[in-house]
Amino acid sequence: MLRDGFDSIIWLVIGLVFIGFAVTALVFAAMAREDAYRAADKQTKKFWLILLGINLALNLLLPMLFLQIAGLIAAIVFMVDVRPAIRQVSGGGGGRRGGGSSSDGPYGPYNGGR
Repeated sequence: MLRDGFDSIIWLVIGLVFIGFAVTALVFAAMAREDAYRAADKQTKKFWLILLGINLALNLLLPMLFLQIAGLIAAIVFMVDVRPAIRQVSGGGGGRRGGGSSSDGPYGPYNGGR
């Protein structure tokens, strides 16, 4: 009896994680500019919004594991392939605010000891 309650809690947590990841991917897809998708040579913004929106709807309405896993794969592809490419062409990559190069140190550019 106790095991059934534990299993239910585990499946609830897994479902919430899938939904949270789907929402996150959809928000990131919506925030990116349309021309960034073309510049990164990826599918269109409309394509990703539809795919990720369907993923979210299926996670909310039909919590069947194989559909959730298929949607999770689509969201993972967006987050690890499409989003970094879009950020790179948009100038938002690297997390650096100053726009410096990767060879910049804390006190300015590294010049190789010259």
